[in-house]
Amino acid sequence: MMSRKTIITAFAIAAAFQLHAQPVETKSSTINLGQVIYRMPVTAEFELQNTSGTTLNIENVKTSCGCTTVDYPRNGIAAGQSFKVAATYDSKQMGHFEKQVGLYLDNDEPPVLLTLKGVVVDEIHDFAGQYPYSIGELSIDKRDIEFDDVNIGDRPFQEIHIKNNSDKRLSPVVMHLPPYLKAEVSPTTISPGRSGVARITLDSEKLNTYGLVQTNIFLGNNPGDKVSQDKEISVSTIILPNFEEMTASLLAQAPRLELSEEELMLTFGKKKRMTATITLKNTGASMLDINSMQMFTTGLKVSLSDTHIAPGEEAKMKITADKKELKAARSKPRILMITNDPKHPKRIIKVNVQ
Repeated sequence: MMSRKTIITAFAIAAAFQLHAQPVETKSSTINLGQVIYRMPVTAEFELQNTSGTTLNIENVKTSCGCTTVDYPRNGIAAGQSFKVAATYDSKQMGHFEKQVGLYLDNDEPPVLLTLKGVVVDEIHDFAGQYPYSIGELSIDKRDIEFDDVNIGDRPFQEIHIKNNSDKRLSPVVMHLPPYLKAEVSPTTISPGRSGVARITLDSEKLNTYGLVQTNIFLGNNPGDKVSQDKEISVSTIILPNFEEMTASLLAQAPRLELSEEELMLTFGKKKRMTATITLKNTGASMLDINSMQMFTTGLKVSLSDTHIAPGEEAKMKITADKKELKAARSKPRILMITNDPKHPKRIIKVNVQ
């Protein structure tokens, strides 16, 4: 009899081999069951297919604990045939769980690894807030995500609450994720009228630039949904330089940025475009560098007379705003500057439009 530690170690070694193609494909190798009621066993049903070109048999099944039982095909699985494996977790312990199942085939390949996870609670709580946005048969509480004031090495996350408005079970999926974002929907399948959450996690180490990084991801109602503008969710990230380890003497010699205005009010009236000017002054003891200057929306054009401002000197920022484009912008018009001022590495100028 293999010990629990031996089984987990075997699973970890097998996971390394799964970089190679396996004879069995899974629709999803991980199922998140979300909130599970205490002492009510719950089942995750995995959909698989034999892609080996020959009949396969599941010779053995191992689990990472005795609290998980598995129902699987006992007879041969023909080439090309789809099949299901049901893993049932006995939820007798409160809190988060993550359990592994290993399917050992008769072809001497590493086992097929399946994972079921969730959290055992005494009562299920759905999100009590509003869901103002619709994506197909789903409602969500936000479609704009901002990761603000991130330093390289941080791994922050944001959550999107999801509600299933249909009369059938849906398995929402987050599509077109860039390499620096990961997403997990909990539960993997949401019952009619119930809610779930999509957790979007940022891996800042995969971003190698300071300033604003923007992208769009998409939320499908089910795997295989097509990408379209009505499924779009915008994601903005601001990466800042880290000055936390600067000594007091270095801080005393640092630059300091002062702005004549940090918020603009633009009243267009009948005008299509407007121009405003903001003064930037270095009140510090060394050269001030404007390392990055970006806009959160279209409709703004910005020019700066100098990006390197000596102590006591000034630079002029000219801002040109287009009324039509700003009115159509989904997010708030703002200008972002990244500087080498350790007290204010990020400065944002808000633009209000009337």
